Amino acid sequence: MSIAEKVKTDTSGSSHHSRLSFADMARALKHRNFQLFFSGQLISLIGTWMDNVAEGWLVYRLTGSSLLLGVATFAGQIPVFLLAPLGGMIADRWDRRKVVIATQAASMILASMLAALTLMRIVKVWEVIVLAALLGMVNAVDIPTRQAFLVEMVGREDLMNAIALNSSMFNAARVVGPSVAGIIVAWKGEGWCFLLNAISYIAVIAGLLAMKVGRRSIAHVASPLDHIAEGFRFAWDAAPIRSILLVVALVSLVATPYAVLMPIFAAKILHGNARTLGILMAGSGLGAMTGALLLAARSDIRGLGRWVAISGVGFGTALICFSFSRVFPLSVALLIPVGFCAMVLLGSANTLIQSMVPDRLRGRTMAIYSMMFMGMVPVGALISGALAGRVGAPWTVAVGGIGAIVGGILFGRHLPKLRVEARRLMSDQGLA
Repeated sequence: MSIAEKVKTDTSGSSHHSRLSFADMARALKHRNFQLFFSGQLISLIGTWMDNVAEGWLVYRLTGSSLLLGVATFAGQIPVFLLAPLGGMIADRWDRRKVVIATQAASMILASMLAALTLMRIVKVWEVIVLAALLGMVNAVDIPTRQAFLVEMVGREDLMNAIALNSSMFNAARVVGPSVAGIIVAWKGEGWCFLLNAISYIAVIAGLLAMKVGRRSIAHVASPLDHIAEGFRFAWDAAPIRSILLVVALVSLVATPYAVLMPIFAAKILHGNARTLGILMAGSGLGAMTGALLLAARSDIRGLGRWVAISGVGFGTALICFSFSRVFPLSVALLIPVGFCAMVLLGSANTLIQSMVPDRLRGRTMAIYSMMFMGMVPVGALISGALAGRVGAPWTVAVGGIGAIVGGILFGRHLPKLRVEARRLMSDQGLA
């Protein structure tokens, strides 16, 4: 074979492999229901991220208080910790598509109320906090139900890819939403971000209404309380699931609340404005989207346990470096690995748990995951807000980074003991 022929063959093979890789990365999108969910959710999530950035900036503009930033986040997310078990029980006992339609409609109504108050220039901080708490109650049902609903859209064989694509979509919106929010807040004010968020829910509701989902057999043998208790027993007795939930809880408590302090970094430390905040959030979103695409490219779950441990250490290290930066471009650059490692850790943890849980317990188990992931963030946000008022935001973020490193190391040390039980659980689900 001549050199020219060899080059041509290698190039053709490389191109074919590239096409296969892209097809593998997007294989969950071959399902019509997931296509509808993906497109509608992408639009809605851009609005959600715009709302998050604008809400944080509004609270800080009205009060100038790091503590109240923490209080607002606490109010919006603590209901997930308190009420997620109820949401998980609903997800396992009710039609999941109808439940998600109801939660998205409720979220649209709450976003519209916040938009009206802000655009009329009569909004008070306590109103923002109350509406955030009500939205948190809705999310306590919405999050575990949406996570459990994924398997009904794509089937078990494409579940891992659907989880990764869902995370990619979330973080693509995280790149676009904050950047757009920064421009709109500086140009027109926070109210327009809230209004656009309310409108964006129409897309996801329309997609859900257009889906065709088969009936799922739902058993109502146990009482609701027994149903909830059964989910907790399963998660605690399964050592691999318990360990993953504990590391997610630790990282969410001490490290993830760094995002709550971003308005302080943007305004006081980097001497910027709402646009600065949007770019900082977009930096971490870009890193997270890259991490999600890396997960989407995987075709199996081998090695994800190691990824949880390594990304925990990487998340903490990048956070510590970010906390000491006083240069805007460097801060944005450092937030890319922060977002990347956080996404790999949480995406890997989500995939591993969903691979080990039977479908009849999926909603309740994902509710516990939601408690550890989102439910611990408000507690951490409250602590971080108070600590930042005493020692400053940079040292608060650095301490959180140390906590993430410790969590990653501890999980890595226990990983060899967990593998045998994890393989048995996955084999029971036909995934080993």
